[in-house]
Amino acid sequence: MISSLGLTVLTACSPSETAQNTTETTPSPTVETASTETATADHSAPQKGGQVVETGAYHLEFVALPEPGGTHLDFYLQSGDSHEAVPGAKVTAQIQLPNGEQQALDLEYDQAGKHYAVFLPGEETGEYKVAVLSDINGEKVNGRFNFNR
Repeated sequence: MISSLGLTVLTACSPSETAQNTTETTPSPTVETASTETATADHSAPQKGGQVVETGAYHLEFVALPEPGGTHLDFYLQSGDSHEAVPGAKVTAQIQLPNGEQQALDLEYDQAGKHYAVFLPGEETGEYKVAVLSDINGEKVNGRFNFNR
């Protein structure tokens, strides 16, 4: 009788197959939604296909586009989670050419494109190292980038 009572208790405590199947097959939409939100909230992801540096409240993105006779440099200076363009900054690119020479270029703000731009003349092959120095009303915001031509 005691052994029968023990078997009855063990049978009652073990999980049923139906409960296990229900747990395994129930989809979890909250997990899916959370990962979608995380992917869209990645502020360090490139918006324009360039290299990104996040510094403080600023999102810096650098794009180098080879053209005949040189390279077109685009620099997106943005602030906040919504990546609002920051016009009116003084932006300079200090460039180390593949041969080691240094060159400094001032970038102009393109109102229509909401970014800063300059044309770097020359078609030398190799790695270019670029430090972009931004002065936003006395606040220094800098980023380092590189590109190959």
